[in-house]
Amino acid sequence: MQKPILVAVTGGSGSGKSTIVRKVCEYSPDLQISVLQQDHYYRDLSHLKPAERDAVNFDHPDSLDMALIRTHLEALAAGHAIERPSYDFASHTRTKEIVTMEATPIVMFDGILALFDSSIRRLFDVSVYVDVPDDVRFIRRLRRDVRERGRSVEGVIEQYLGSVKPMHDEFVAPTRRMADLVISWERWNDRSISMLANAMRELLHNPDKSDLKFS
Repeated sequence: MQKPILVAVTGGSGSGKSTIVRKVCEYSPDLQISVLQQDHYYRDLSHLKPAERDAVNFDHPDSLDMALIRTHLEALAAGHAIERPSYDFASHTRTKEIVTMEATPIVMFDGILALFDSSIRRLFDVSVYVDVPDDVRFIRRLRRDVRERGRSVEGVIEQYLGSVKPMHDEFVAPTRRMADLVISWERWNDRSISMLANAMRELLHNPDKSDLKFS
């Protein structure tokens, strides 16, 4: 197998990164794609009391195990399988579940800080920033955290104002200029999915990113 292609999909919380990745996979059955999510790499906080865990700023780069992310992306890029951790957002701890992930021709990495760390950023063959207005992202995050992560409305609002928005402005938004492609994703957009899928097909046949065209 040729060297796997690594694709970063980044943008603010609630921008629709995971939806874009899922849609690309659904609409591109001809492509062998595996997906790695930043959310699995938050640091284990089982040594802290619940109240202390809740006080952690999960939107700061220090909340992530960047070294392990880099190690796993390097392994996948070299064609090797990894043992991916799993994370429980309700308790802020890593679970005992370990998932074996094989290297495939295309690996998509989904995360708000995918392009923040230069040692990780350099590993990607192509990168995408999903650009969505703050109010739209907040509403999406509110719905997700209440429905899927057991959070209260008040808790989500407090976290957004106290850490999510400030950290987005400081660490996430600046990476927009580092992306190869910026996608506006306020609503469903067939063309964006097609553009990204076609770009990955081009990379499979021509790994030289300098000749890559988004169309």
